[in-house]
Amino acid sequence: MLANTAVGLLESASIARGIEAADAMCKTASVTLARAGAIARGKYVIFITGPVAEVESSLRVGREALGPALVDEVLIRNVHGQVLRTLDVRVAVERLDALGVIETKDAIATVRAADAAAKAAAVTLIETKTSVGGGKGYVAMVGEVAAVRAAVAAGIGAVPEAAVVAHIVIPQASAQLLDSVGR
Repeated sequence: MLANTAVGLLESASIARGIEAADAMCKTASVTLARAGAIARGKYVIFITGPVAEVESSLRVGREALGPALVDEVLIRNVHGQVLRTLDVRVAVERLDALGVIETKDAIATVRAADAAAKAAAVTLIETKTSVGGGKGYVAMVGEVAAVRAAVAAGIGAVPEAAVVAHIVIPQASAQLLDSVGR
């Protein structure tokens, strides 16, 4: 975990309002804009990181700027460092051991699941992909079988049941999957 480091996420039904909110959020507080952009179905997602109080202040301004265009939001205090390192980036691993994947319906649920999974067990997050076709996302992780099972359980437990599309644990993943997962 990163002490006193938070991640804030806002999802907007309007791309234009999302851009306006991202600008206001960055001007309001000492935060880093980790990602902002249009995702599926004409939505716009904003991810910021920084000290907890700064992220809280920035989110407040973002909510006000979005008004009725606000779809969803989350603040994760003391976010796990692996979540930020794997946000829309694949981290290479040498071997898969057990492989776990949690597929969600949206970006915010993916980040929540990734943070809970990383905090729950000794796993290595490979990727926290916040937007794939249709607006879905997924988090992939590797580790010992028991750790991956615990992490996947914690991840799916951290989001509403309706937000989870699927989840899997493959105890001895084929080495051939390294070409598509984890590289």
